[in-house]
Amino acid sequence: MLEDHSVEDETAARQRAMGLLARALASELTGPLTRRFADHGAKDLKPVETGLAMLRGRAGGDGAPFNLGEATVTRAIVELPGGERGYSHILGRDAELARLAAIFDALWQKPDQRRTVETCVLGPIASRLEAARARRSAETAATRVDFFTLKRGEDEP
Repeated sequence: MLEDHSVEDETAARQRAMGLLARALASELTGPLTRRFADHGAKDLKPVETGLAMLRGRAGGDGAPFNLGEATVTRAIVELPGGERGYSHILGRDAELARLAAIFDALWQKPDQRRTVETCVLGPIASRLEAARARRSAETAATRVDFFTLKRGEDEP
């Protein structure tokens, strides 16, 4: 049973890492790759591909599903010399960004590289995303209006 939890924890951690890599900017991946992982040796298992994915929605969040529209998605699959395979799917057509994200997914799977990837790559991405979320939240809060009802004199019996 303990083994099941560690596999689930590992899967959740990788999903978090892949989610951050999918939202990364090219500069957030290019710099660390050239400075710390220049000898990664990743090779493409398949050419980087760009295609469309159907987006599904639900009215009110829980209604019947419907096709919302299509989004352009680019995916990459790479393999390191040690056999670790990295996968990425990003919105848009940036093939190099998809390849970089896949390389970092593969590097993250190496136990001796994980901490470096977490601190040098994923940490700054998470910080940027959290700052953007906080900024949007503050902007939204600034426009919040609290409505209340006053008892009018004509409402009294």
